[in-house]
Order: sequence, then structure tokens, then C-alpha cells
Amino acid sequence: MPDLPPPVEIETIPVLKALARANRALAELKGAAKAIPNQGILIDTLALQEAKASSEIENIVTTQDELFQADLFPEGPGSAAAKEVALYRDALRLGFDQLRKTQGLITNRIIIDMFRLLKGRDDGFRTQAGTELKNDRTGETVYVPPQGPREIEALMAGLEVFINDDDACDLDPLIKMAIIHHQFESIHPFPDGNGRIGRILNVLYLTRTGLLDIPILYLSRHITGTKNDYYQLLQAVRDDGAWEDWVLYILEAVAETSQTTLQLIEGLRAQMADYKKRMRAELGKIYSQDLLNNLFRHPYTRIDYVMNDLHVSRPTATKYLDQLAEAGFVTKHQAGRNNYYINEPLLALFMRVSDGGGRQEAK
Repeated sequence: MPDLPPPVEIETIPVLKALARANRALAELKGAAKAIPNQGILIDTLALQEAKASSEIENIVTTQDELFQADLFPEGPGSAAAKEVALYRDALRLGFDQLRKTQGLITNRIIIDMFRLLKGRDDGFRTQAGTELKNDRTGETVYVPPQGPREIEALMAGLEVFINDDDACDLDPLIKMAIIHHQFESIHPFPDGNGRIGRILNVLYLTRTGLLDIPILYLSRHITGTKNDYYQLLQAVRDDGAWEDWVLYILEAVAETSQTTLQLIEGLRAQMADYKKRMRAELGKIYSQDLLNNLFRHPYTRIDYVMNDLHVSRPTATKYLDQLAEAGFVTKHQAGRNNYYINEPLLALFMRVSDGGGRQEAK
């Protein structure tokens, strides 16, 4: 396992150039996010998109429709993959909530709590030897992480110090994030879910350092599209100390996904402005900012959500949603005895950006 920080020159000229681009893109994203008055809209909608992309890296694949259906009716049968993706979102929320309670400290307790929620378990770091990382295609062992529980605990304790000690090294936070992610994945502290917890750790670290105000970076989309590079570069650091290539990869991921997330936020902001104008003109008697927020915080909404968000009765919430459907703001659907309402333009925006502007995802 490498020392923290690694005893090599990481801030090379190519890295510094990539770092400048990544920081600019991240600053632009942070500024755009502030223009959305209700930050909960971004946390809820974008966290679910990040969860979908991160889970795809582990071959847990679901459609947007399955994902929102599982979120809408968690008590229903639903897709197992969609429910697992929703757990990722919930683990990210838990980490962010606890981060605020610890005044910006990312502790091993937080990391373990996220793992327990994600995997539905009550244990923590690995205690059994025998873990090996293998090539999915050939079955060949490519990496053997630390085995003993005492070694794992010691390494995670050292990582916890490194994460939270801002004076430990004179490195830019984005470079430090790349080192943290590599160290976490190399320790491989949990029996399962290490990739997803490691990617949550990335965005939590960005909020801890103030590079983002809320955890909204759609970082896993880049890794999903370059999965082979991701794993090869992780291993190249272990085998050859190829830190520059690894850091350049992470910085490119930050820059590219900042732009993708910015597209989502700008599209969402434009749609909200359009809906606000039209709702005031066509449905002025029922319009409120809270009702508008509901339609964008919950792309698939239901009567109960409107009742809770607007503090209105069931008949009133039903009337609001039916009028919105009649006016074309949402489309009404039925699942068993339950009605639900879809903000189709917002769903189309998610699919368009997720697919890189290409194919439309079938429902």
C-alpha cells in the first residue's frame, strides 16, 4: 500500500493543466447550482441519476422508468436492480446528512454506516481473509487487497486522518481526492459494495472541501463509459506507480461530468422557468412555488407527495394533479389502485443527457 501522500511528484505539468480545467468546470457547476432556489430538488433528482450510473459500473442496470417507479412505490414488487440503485441514493443522502453533523469530518463511522445501508448488513470492515479481485472475463486474479482485519483497520484509520487533515500535504483537493479514491479501492475494506461506497466518498469529499455546496456531481457517468480504463489505471498505480495517468483520468472525469451535470441543471432551470410562466397563465388559481417544486423534485409524483409538500388535503392534492394533467404539465398513469403523474419533459432531459444526446431510453 502506498504512503499518504505517495512519495512521488504528482503535480506534473500535464496534471496542472488538467487541474485548471477541472477546477474551472467544477466552479461553473457550483455557481449554476446556486441558481436553483430549492437545493433539495438537485439533491433528490441528481443523486438518483448518480446512483444509476454508479450502479451500472457494477452491472446493476435499470431504466429510468423502473428507477422512478421503485422510488414512487417502494413497498411494491418493482425491479431488484432499481431498488438497489435507490439504496445507493439513500446511502449518499445519509453520508451528506452525517457530514453536516460532524462539521465536515468524513469519519470511518460514516463510511461504515453508508455500507450498512447500501448492503442491508450490520457488519463493517472485512474480517475474513481470502478476498481477491479477478478479471471478470478470464477469472484471473489481478489484485489481492490487504487481508488481515487489523491491517485493514489500521489502513482505514490512516486514510481517515488523510481525508480530514487539510494540512497533511500541499496538494490541490482534486488531486487529493484522486489519491483518496485509489487508496480506498486498494484497501477494499468491505466484503461488497466497495466501488459504490468509494464513488460516494468522492462527491462527499468535494462537498467537505467546499468545491461543491451539495453532492451533485454526476461523476460515475464518465467511469461507466470508460470502465476498462478505470480498472486498468487503478491497477497500473499498484503495479507501476503510474500516478500521473490515474490523476489525469480522475481530473478528466471531474471536468467532463461537471459539464454533463451543468447541462442537467441548466435544462432543469429552463424547464422550471417555462412551467412557472405557463402555470401562472393557465392555472393561476392553483399555482404556487411549492407545487412547482414538487413537479421537479419528484419527476414521478403522487397525491401523497403533494399532500406532504403543500400541506393540503387529499381531495385538494388530487384536484391539483388532475388539473395539471388536463393542461398537459404532467401525464397521468395508474399502477393498481394508485395514480401517479410523470413530468415527461424532465424525464426526457434525464434520458437525453444520460445517453449523451443520443438514443432515447425505452420505458
